[in-house]
Amino acid sequence: MNERAFIESLKALATDPAARGLADDCAAIEVGGETLVLTHDTMVEGVHTLPGQDSADVAWKLVATNLSDLAAKGAQPIGVLLAHMLGSDDGRFLAGLGEALARFDVPLLGGDTTSGGPPRAWGLTAIGRATHRPVPSRAGARPGDAVWVTGPLGAAMAGFEALRDGTGADSTAFRRPLPCLGEGEALAPLVSAMMDISDGLLLDASRMAEASGVTFALSSADVPIAVPEGRRAEALRWGEDYELLFTLPAGVEPNVSAWRIGDVRERGEAPVLLDGNAPEGPLGYEH
Repeated sequence: MNERAFIESLKALATDPAARGLADDCAAIEVGGETLVLTHDTMVEGVHTLPGQDSADVAWKLVATNLSDLAAKGAQPIGVLLAHMLGSDDGRFLAGLGEALARFDVPLLGGDTTSGGPPRAWGLTAIGRATHRPVPSRAGARPGDAVWVTGPLGAAMAGFEALRDGTGADSTAFRRPLPCLGEGEALAPLVSAMMDISDGLLLDASRMAEASGVTFALSSADVPIAVPEGRRAEALRWGEDYELLFTLPAGVEPNVSAWRIGDVRERGEAPVLLDGNAPEGPLGYEH
């Protein structure tokens, strides 16, 4: 099975309302008058990391990518659980983990360790507390809404290439991304739908449009990018920038720095249109 087929099969098992039909970034569970928001991501050596990459950066990114899912729900992090596969560089992993936990002010609550590999794999479960209810989802976009993004795309792609090629150029955006936690919390009361951009703008916009039963009409020229203009098409598909993609009802302006990149229309033949046409080729990264 490919990733999409496997997730579709899992939906028959994920029947609890908290799972949100496996069509969202996180689960949302009502507990004692609060809503807990939970997510889990895995990173695999050679898939999400480069060979020989500093394990301190691996640990940082593992924390940051999970917290990015919480950001897309407007949730405040309250703890993480770690799954770590032991290796020769555990000291560096611990250093990066400590830096990330301190930077994002989130406690380590427990987890599991194991041996194995290569390749090695790491997992993290992040737990958050919703700051607004209902918790934003991918499914709320409506025709007439505007489509927005919180920041430029393509910096992670450029950082990956700099690290891979050893050019000495800045690779921070790929190695140590920053989840938009403050932006997500501020936007949560306003948005009709929201998610983070991890697998590429076009693919993630397609997922949000599918969940909402609409079509997103995007203008490529309006999307801010952090790479030369000639690489715009790549920047829209590469992913790992962890900016927030969100929709706002007509007349509602964002309360954070953001760029309007399109609008929401009645569902047409394609979930995403780019400059009036269905994009050609892969929309982003799928396993």
